[in-house]
Amino acid sequence: MGLVGILVALGLLIGLSFRGWSVLLLAPLVAIVAAAFAGEPLLAHWTQTFMGSAAQFIAQFFPIFLLGALFGKLMDDSGSVQAIAQFMSGKLGHRRAILAVVLAGALVTYGGVSLFVAFFVLAPMARELFRVANIPGRLMPAAIALGTSTFTMSAMPGTPAIQNTIPMPFFGTTPFAAPGLGIIASAIMLTFGLWWLGRAEASARKSGEGYGGAGLADGRAANDQFIRERATSSHEFDPAEIAHGKHGDVPPPIGMAIIPLVVVIGVNLLMSLLILPRLDFSFLAQERWGGTSVAGVAGVWSVAVALAAASATLIVLQHARLPDLRGSMDAGANASVLPILSVASLVGFGAVIAALPAFASVREWVLSISGGPLVSLAVATNVLAALTGSASGGLTIALDALGDTYLQIARTTGIDPALMHRIAVIGSGTLDSLPHNGAVVTLLAVCGSTHRKSYVDMVIANIMGPIIALAVVIFLGSMLGSF
Repeated sequence: MGLVGILVALGLLIGLSFRGWSVLLLAPLVAIVAAAFAGEPLLAHWTQTFMGSAAQFIAQFFPIFLLGALFGKLMDDSGSVQAIAQFMSGKLGHRRAILAVVLAGALVTYGGVSLFVAFFVLAPMARELFRVANIPGRLMPAAIALGTSTFTMSAMPGTPAIQNTIPMPFFGTTPFAAPGLGIIASAIMLTFGLWWLGRAEASARKSGEGYGGAGLADGRAANDQFIRERATSSHEFDPAEIAHGKHGDVPPPIGMAIIPLVVVIGVNLLMSLLILPRLDFSFLAQERWGGTSVAGVAGVWSVAVALAAASATLIVLQHARLPDLRGSMDAGANASVLPILSVASLVGFGAVIAALPAFASVREWVLSISGGPLVSLAVATNVLAALTGSASGGLTIALDALGDTYLQIARTTGIDPALMHRIAVIGSGTLDSLPHNGAVVTLLAVCGSTHRKSYVDMVIANIMGPIIALAVVIFLGSMLGSF
């Protein structure tokens, strides 16, 4: 009955969350259902297992959610994201409209701008470029997602995306884990995605299909409750806060707009590879600091300091372009709250499932998957991200349940934990983009499109490409190790 309860709970989680139910209510409810099927104590699992794991996730990662949302909002309200999008649009022009959209999205998200902030800024740019170039509007979501939600989220070394941060406490790694493999995976995702979108554009021109009148959805997309519930359980920015604060009247010059992004990448690199490894953090082993080690916190510290430094730099350089600084900062801070609580609820659900006696058979099945631990880890993160519709939620659930096991396997078999880090992150960013994913639902709404019109191209460019990249990384990692 315990295994049946797990399946019933997963079915309810998928079905009801797809219909827009709040994860804050849904996750503890279905966790209790699973515990009831197993004959386990319900209140104890709710207050001790569920809340304990959710609270631990918040304690570990709230600085990243908070600073990431704050930085994204400041970049948006200062006009910096718009300036970068306009620069790419002007340099590449409508003749290379798809490439301009993809590269603009990649630049801002790799520099630390929240995914949903990028959506709301890039969509108008894409609409105008696609209209002038007479490219079907149905390709807009796939182009935006390719630049914002694939290689810069899961593969590029040092990316400050929350997905790249989550494995660090489990494996003692840095944001730059397996950089060579990450660059190869990024190149595969980008090349494959551009190839497919270019092919789709050429096919449309041959058949006489033009822009098609697809347009940008109105501002209600950011405040739609269904979209909000789906979005906040998959990424780190509450779209309802997009309209709060006040935008500057004139975007900054491109050089000034890019400086904060350079600060994110540069400070992250310095903290990860030069500063933190040279300092003495032996005091962290004391109980008052949680009995941890620098390996368990260095990754989060690096990203947090990088985002904080970039936010401070932006405020100093562009204070005049932030007409309501306090309002923008308040909106950014508020934008982080619902997402981290939603993802933490998914983590709490996973902790209850992992604590049930029946989960032992699930663990054994995962570890027995043919192909070795790298393949089984990829499958675990893929499946859980697909079921939850959240790369961050699925990744944390997988590592909470199996992270210690995989770390022990790495130690006994000589596998570099950095390789497991990179495979876990890329694996979480593949099947998470199923139709019920919050980012997919939001992006389609912002672009004024539908699943029927745009989702096939999103599957091929944004799911198939990462899966191919994941397979290549597993093969190279198995043959050559981490590099």
